[in-house]
Amino acid sequence: MPLQFSPAPTDPRFQSLQAWLATLDIVDAASARPASADASFRRYFRLDVLPALRDKLGPTLVAMDAPPERENVPAFVHVAGLLAEAGVNVPVIVARAVDQGFLLLSDLGTTTYLQRLDVDNAPFMYSDAVEALLRFQVASKPGVLPEFDRAFVKRELDLFPEWYIGKHLGVSLTPAQADSLQQVFETISAVVLAQQQVYMHRDYHSRNLMWLEQDNPGVLDFQDAVYGPITYDLASLFRDAYIQWDEEQVLDWVVRYWQTAKRLGLPVRPDIDDFYRDFEFTALQRHLKILGIFCRLNYRDNKPHYLGDLPTVLDYVRKTAGRYPELKPLLRLLDSVDGKAPDVRYTF
Repeated sequence: MPLQFSPAPTDPRFQSLQAWLATLDIVDAASARPASADASFRRYFRLDVLPALRDKLGPTLVAMDAPPERENVPAFVHVAGLLAEAGVNVPVIVARAVDQGFLLLSDLGTTTYLQRLDVDNAPFMYSDAVEALLRFQVASKPGVLPEFDRAFVKRELDLFPEWYIGKHLGVSLTPAQADSLQQVFETISAVVLAQQQVYMHRDYHSRNLMWLEQDNPGVLDFQDAVYGPITYDLASLFRDAYIQWDEEQVLDWVVRYWQTAKRLGLPVRPDIDDFYRDFEFTALQRHLKILGIFCRLNYRDNKPHYLGDLPTVLDYVRKTAGRYPELKPLLRLLDSVDGKAPDVRYTF
């Protein structure tokens, strides 16, 4: 993704970040440059490590600026610890000023899975990603992370009618359409909430996985982790909003995960057909949320480039809704509003 921000000389948070970094005697604060774009209010800056510390810390580190009133930095620290304890490669916290919303992190590089994935390397890259996911899931304990409960699922699904149908398409649903959509939501929610729960990253996909020559992958953007349905992260990975694979290939990868998860004693459904249905419904719940979030990022947060990924997500939604009779009302609803999307010109 292209970088979309550059700190202005009068940026008070950037000035505070540089002042904090200057007190550490670890990095050259003046070397800060944008490291990545983000869908949240967080910003990341790459910095040069002072020469005397490079053998120990590497040539660069990454500073995270997360405004405390908008981002949960203690959650980032907490989940980073859980993932590291489980043997997952996450950024090491080198220094912290949690009250200010600043962290100094080890640098996991510049190559995301999305940048490197192709049909030839996908099998072994995804094998590494699944292995890391399984480590995290095996370490799961109830009561450690917030629960992905009914209210949580409803909040996410409600983003679809509010931001995609209402704001993006400019359509007001009739009472009958709204009732039909709510019935579909209840059907989806029932499948999602009936699953056994494990630690759940929530955004385990190709833009949050870093390709590394050793200890692949590096895992980012985990601060929103919860205790939720076991198929959710798998759906994030293989029904990725940013890259799409043939259904037969996805089924093969899901079966391989399911076989390994069973061997490890994870609480997957004993029948693969039932497990794959859970996977599809959970992916659908996530995709409906994403349609709303991508539109919200455009209209509320002035981040229009996410609209370019709407067609991929809509394709997932339509294909899944077309495979299950109980989801056909969703397909009919989409058909009824089809063609009403605005003519958006994307700027990258």
